[in-house]
Amino acid sequence: MPVPVSSLQSVNPSPIIELFELTLDPVLHGTTSIQDPSGNNITTIRFHNNVMEKAAGLNISWNGAVYYRMPIEVTGFKKDPKQIPRPTMTVSNLAIIAINIGNMSNVLNSVNTVTFANDLVGATITRRRTLAEFLPNSNFTGNSNPYGTPDNSQEFPIEQFEIARKSVETRNIVSFELAASIDNINDKLPARQFLPAEFPAIGDFYN
Repeated sequence: MPVPVSSLQSVNPSPIIELFELTLDPVLHGTTSIQDPSGNNITTIRFHNNVMEKAAGLNISWNGAVYYRMPIEVTGFKKDPKQIPRPTMTVSNLAIIAINIGNMSNVLNSVNTVTFANDLVGATITRRRTLAEFLPNSNFTGNSNPYGTPDNSQEFPIEQFEIARKSVETRNIVSFELAASIDNINDKLPARQFLPAEFPAIGDFYN
């Protein structure tokens, strides 16, 4: 359900909360290369870069999932009618994402043992956004949301991109170039050939 217009047009709207999900491709990156703090194998790492003074702890809970606090900078989401967005995501390489996960270079090394020099190419980046007023009470000191009434169904339209390539990896940062799924090299639309029997308007070119 999209965030209601009334919340956005409020005189004093609550902060926009931006959340990211990095989902591995089981074929390219394996299913046992990454573990969560409990030691369980995972294929999705969730993180955020929000600052809320009244938040309890550094992580954010949303829809039953935990998003780890990480220094992130993402640019290029602005939509242009003339071209598909190709955002850039830069993540701190000095910060530990979580116990057992390590920093971003640890993640790269783990997936590269499955597919040599893959560097997370083909992984999916999901961008989710909501307003602070809809976050669960557990995210705030005193177990009470001071901004409004929690509602985990209220989100902006979800956006998904794939990692096209790793552009930078240093001791301090790791940067990735993202691309929409239909903007990848050698991808064509439609994904399969239609025949006249399925769609007569195509015509018959072989008789």
